[in-house]
Amino acid sequence: MRAEAQAHVDKINAALALLRRSLDWDRALRRLDELNARVEDPTLWNDAKQAQEVMRERRRLDEAIGATRAIESELSDTAELIEMAEAEGDAEMADEGTAALAALAARADEDKVKALLSGEADANDTFIEINAGAGGTESQDWAGMLQRMYTRWAERHGYKVELIDYHAGEQAGIKSATLLVKGENAYGYAKTESGVHRLVRISPYDSAARRHTSFSSVWVYPVIDDDIDIDINPADLKIDTYRASGAGGQHVNTTDSAVRITHVPSGIIVASQNDRSQHKNRATAMGMLKARLYEAELRKREEAASTDYQAKTEIGWGHQIRSYVLQPYQLVKDLRTGVTSTAPSDVLDGAIDPFTAAALAQRVTGESVEVEDVD
Repeated sequence: MRAEAQAHVDKINAALALLRRSLDWDRALRRLDELNARVEDPTLWNDAKQAQEVMRERRRLDEAIGATRAIESELSDTAELIEMAEAEGDAEMADEGTAALAALAARADEDKVKALLSGEADANDTFIEINAGAGGTESQDWAGMLQRMYTRWAERHGYKVELIDYHAGEQAGIKSATLLVKGENAYGYAKTESGVHRLVRISPYDSAARRHTSFSSVWVYPVIDDDIDIDINPADLKIDTYRASGAGGQHVNTTDSAVRITHVPSGIIVASQNDRSQHKNRATAMGMLKARLYEAELRKREEAASTDYQAKTEIGWGHQIRSYVLQPYQLVKDLRTGVTSTAPSDVLDGAIDPFTAAALAQRVTGESVEVEDVD
């Protein structure tokens, strides 16, 4: 088989292997049989909530298993077609088969990422919190660029974006902002973006045109519904109110309607100023706090399940997950997976899916990659 076709075959086989591994194939087949049997039991529908959960799990497994089997079948048929064409010297048919393999490889990649979204809260909406690091205007401008990047990423996926909290920088950018992204699998796709992001560029704020390095942190956590019970002791909370503010004078109130809640035991701080009602902002902030505490518990479970994963994905200030270099050359490099892009303008316009897909796959495989940072 020609090299180009073989490369597509190898890529598809790698995606299939990851699909099977993420599903825990044999267990998934047994579980689907169990769910199919439960659906046939009329008593299941006596509990509507439980029935919905069963149907949702059944649909997810059925789609993932069906997609994997379909790819395997198409791969076998197409590879056989190419081998036959090559044996008969039919170059046109071989070219058509190679093109079909390329399309199948792209589909396998998409299905692979969907299958990786099997976490407890992956299907949920998500909060994306961005905070500028030390460095004044430089870091605040960088945080503003990240806010735009995630907004554009969400729009590319057809998600709805709401600005929940916003603190403008003194001269440019933002000190902090919290986005609420609404859409199917929003948290699952975005969750690997938590960490510190580093920017290297010629500063537009430096009259000497020197190169500057800036840092901003991103924290991603899922929106949770009322079915998930998070117990919070009111005595552990410090609640402050303040006057809301926004870029260009938008969302400015004449009353102290914005709410900031500090959970003293964990040190988690959340804030909301999106609504003119202090009561509604307080409810939103409490929802954000519950989501942060829930995300922390999910992370503990993942870390307990894999010490290797814990070592690779420790979240903390100073732990860079990605570098964005704009000068003297153009490169974005993920420091966990080694994935790169030579088009930072595209990445900063929301084209981050290759990075999130690779990071999701790494969570399943547990494979560490030695990656050097860029200057």
